[in-house]
Amino acid sequence: QVQLVESGGGLVQAGGSLRLSCAASGRTFGDYHMGWFRQAPGKEREFVAAISRSGTSASYADSVKDRFTISRDNLKNTVWLQMDSLKPEDTAVYSCAADGPKLWDTLVSRRGASYEYWGQGTQVTVSS
Repeated sequence: QVQLVESGGGLVQAGGSLRLSCAASGRTFGDYHMGWFRQAPGKEREFVAAISRSGTSASYADSVKDRFTISRDNLKNTVWLQMDSLKPEDTAVYSCAADGPKLWDTLVSRRGASYEYWGQGTQVTVSS
C-alpha cells in the first residue's frame, strides 16, 4: 500500500503560480513512477505530468508543457508540481498517483489506469 496526500492548492489569479506537494508513505517511494492528473467539473480526468522513479525522465501534457514542472525527492518521499503562468482553464482538482513498484526506469505512463494508488486531490482555482 502507498498512501498519498496532496497539498498546496488554492485560489490564484491568472498568470500566477502555485506549487503542489504530494507526500507519500507506505512502500518504498523510490520504486514508483509518480504522476499528476486533474479533473475539472463536467470533464474527464486528464494527464498532467509524470516522473520516473529515479527522477531522470518526465513527461508533460501539451497543455502544460513549458509552464509546469514535476520534480521529486526520494529521501523526502515527496513529489511536487510547480505550476507557473496559470490560466483559468487550469482550474481543476489535482491528484497525484503512484505507478509501481518498478524494477527500473521504464517509460512513464500517461494513462490513469496504469496508476494503482491515488491521493484525495487538492483544488486549484485560477481566476481571470
